[in-house]
Amino acid sequence: MSSAMFDLILQATLDTLYMVAVSGVIATLLGLPLGVMLYVTRPRQILAMPVLNQVLGIITNIGRSIPFIILMVAIIPFTRMLVGTSIGINAASVPLTIAAIPFVARLIEGALNEISPGLIESAQSMGATPWQIITKVLIPEARGGIITGLTITLVTLVSYSAMAGAVGGGGLGDLGIRYGYNRFNPTIMLITVVILVVLVQGFQSLGDYLVRKSDRK
Repeated sequence: MSSAMFDLILQATLDTLYMVAVSGVIATLLGLPLGVMLYVTRPRQILAMPVLNQVLGIITNIGRSIPFIILMVAIIPFTRMLVGTSIGINAASVPLTIAAIPFVARLIEGALNEISPGLIESAQSMGATPWQIITKVLIPEARGGIITGLTITLVTLVSYSAMAGAVGGGGLGDLGIRYGYNRFNPTIMLITVVILVVLVQGFQSLGDYLVRKSDRK
């Protein structure tokens, strides 16, 4: 392998990590409170608002139902308005983030579902406010499930970022298509797949470690 190709592979790997990191952080910052809202606004919950819950649920389901490749193309005008271009890693980070937010929200909601209602009732009986219940009961008790959900999100974002390469999103997907598929170079295709597998395994192992660590606390 030439040094120029090695540099391309290294840059593509860094670009993929950049897209996953940016979209993962923003999706967590927005998806976590959305997931909490989906849970606490249910009927008979601490902030029961059935209408709001239904609206949030519909919006979340719509976001999850749109295939990522279609979402990328559909929001090109919005992406261009936001980052000034529709190609490259910054542009790809926009649809990656939008796709990940409802995904994170549902995973967070699922993690909160595992909490025993008795814990919430005990906190209410001691006079805890909804905010105190959310920050001191719900999120700490669901910590392991939340970490698992975020790990799944990162793994999914790695796959989505590779798909973004099909429309000029940059990263390993773009490298595999331009230098592997279009130039009939199976070696580059294989290297790209191997790196993606390593990234997925790395995120999964880190997530599993953090879950085990959180369970001991």
